[in-house]
Amino acid sequence: MNEEDRAAPVNAGETYDVSIDAVGEKGDGIAKIKGFVLFVAGVKKGDYVKVKITKVLKNVGFAQMVEKVDRPQRSSKFMTVTQEELQKPEESEDKYSAYEDTDDFGEDE
Repeated sequence: MNEEDRAAPVNAGETYDVSIDAVGEKGDGIAKIKGFVLFVAGVKKGDYVKVKITKVLKNVGFAQMVEKVDRPQRSSKFMTVTQEELQKPEESEDKYSAYEDTDDFGEDE
């Protein structure tokens, strides 16, 4: 499929929550939905807003801000450790102390 045949991933009248990643020459915010560029008036870089698509052209779209929304919280795949947990002394009992140290490596006698 060549680029001319590809349809825009948005349609006029639809609403989306978007992040404003940049500001264009004329002061409009720029957001992207699936790589498709949207121009949004009245916003600034870093805003996270709900927009309504007003016009869709071949390569770009236009939207108006409906409302500012809270940015979704991303959960980290890493465990969070508090300062207290970091400074807590290690458990004194070694988890391997119940095992006898031998050289037979489990061989039967």
